[in-house]
Amino acid sequence: MNDPILTYVTFLPLLGVLFILAIPQKSETGKNVIRGVALSASIFTFLASLRIYGAFDGSITGFQLVEDHTWIGSYGIHYKLGIDGLSLWLVLLTTFLAPLTILSTWRAIDKHVKEFQVSLLVLETAMIGTFVAIDLFLFYVFWELMLIPMYLIIGVWGGERRIYAAVKFFLYTAVGSLLMLVSIIGLVYFHNDHAGQITFDLLQLYGTPMPRTYEILFFAAFALAFAIKVPMFPLHTWLPDAHVEAPTAGSVILAGILLKMGTYGFFRFAMPLFPHGSDYFAPLIITLSVIGIIYGALVAMVQPDIKKLVAYSSVSHLGYCMLGLYVLTRQGVEGSVLQMINHGISTGALFLLVGIIYERRHTRLIKEYGGIARIVPVYSTIFLIVTLSSIGFPTTNGFIGEFLILLGAFKVNKLAAVLAATGVILGAVYMLWMVQRVFYGKVTNSSNLNLRDLNLREMAYMIPLLVLIFWIGLFPNFFLNKMHTSVDHFISQVKVEQVKDKSHVAAADTISLTAAFASLAKEYKE
Repeated sequence: MNDPILTYVTFLPLLGVLFILAIPQKSETGKNVIRGVALSASIFTFLASLRIYGAFDGSITGFQLVEDHTWIGSYGIHYKLGIDGLSLWLVLLTTFLAPLTILSTWRAIDKHVKEFQVSLLVLETAMIGTFVAIDLFLFYVFWELMLIPMYLIIGVWGGERRIYAAVKFFLYTAVGSLLMLVSIIGLVYFHNDHAGQITFDLLQLYGTPMPRTYEILFFAAFALAFAIKVPMFPLHTWLPDAHVEAPTAGSVILAGILLKMGTYGFFRFAMPLFPHGSDYFAPLIITLSVIGIIYGALVAMVQPDIKKLVAYSSVSHLGYCMLGLYVLTRQGVEGSVLQMINHGISTGALFLLVGIIYERRHTRLIKEYGGIARIVPVYSTIFLIVTLSSIGFPTTNGFIGEFLILLGAFKVNKLAAVLAATGVILGAVYMLWMVQRVFYGKVTNSSNLNLRDLNLREMAYMIPLLVLIFWIGLFPNFFLNKMHTSVDHFISQVKVEQVKDKSHVAAADTISLTAAFASLAKEYKE
């Protein structure tokens, strides 16, 4: 391919922004034109991204469709994009969910429509750019760019506590990002000291020699930034607030794509750049992942708000992704990547369904419903299918991802696998209990008697999600075949030679880390 397809896909949404800025929004017609332009831009972006899939060769190791242009030459900064089997499906998930999200907001957002659609399209560009950037400086630019439109989506178009939720989201993410920036600078310094050149090229930075202590510190900073975004327990507290206060579109993007930035950061940057640091913290991360799986499920079980229940389920589901990633087996890592996609589809669909019922009743409290399956049968059927997908029912996408993760984990850490499996049971409990209370039994609230079932527009953005739920569940190899080679390469990058007696290594690491912190404190004091 001679054309820069990754650049086209990344920046096509911004072309839609340019058209939208020229359209007045004083009339309802103007607002509809703005919505139509935004939807068209996102659809064209999705169609263009399909060419990436067609051009991608799953048998090749390393990045493909690479674009490399000098940007700030004096500092070794390049505009460099590339894609492999780990990022391919995340890019396609982003471009797939974007038009569905825009279509879902057609009637829900009537205030500042132009600004809202611009925020969504800028956010789409930032998310795609984050997945395809293979220059650390460029990656950081896209990573930080995501903060601004998401902050506005929550803070301007959110619920009653939107300012609190937006500021909390911004502060959590910004703190982690700044620590990551310090580590990026430190990594570039060590590479310059070793190779005699300044570069932010990810491929050149892999394997940079440095003292083990610094590798552990740099990994910790990267991991903290990505763990906040996942979010891992106990750094998850911003997520329920952001989900509950965000408009439906914000929740879909947050759950469907933004949370995957954290897991993506681990397998693209933190783990292969600092394999010894990753190995040092692996037991802690596996432990926190298992705690997150069980904790998220237990807290979701007692939520009175449907949207908050789904939000806490994300903490549990992303715990599986981190567990699969850190057992470092082919089944575990492939299950982790597939589960990221599954979570984006299933949880994104759940948030869309919650948004539909909220538009009709303006409440998300479980107690306000009951028996509505006989009133809105199509809506109820789709909700049940998505619920079965979320809890990993066989023939749905969720089953394949969780099965591979647990299979991979059992080979490495049987206790972690068994404990994580309890999360599957708890997930079925809280999701099916919620479905029972909302949809079945007698109609207990007369306000529900006049509920409208799904209209054509709502069916239009729910049916593609249902198709993917069964497609992945029945034909997973279509998705797995593209990532086999990349996963094997990733594991070979990250796995370090195991030491027979780790007690001496752990003691030495503790001493060296203490000395490093003491040295930093002394320099700061001086």
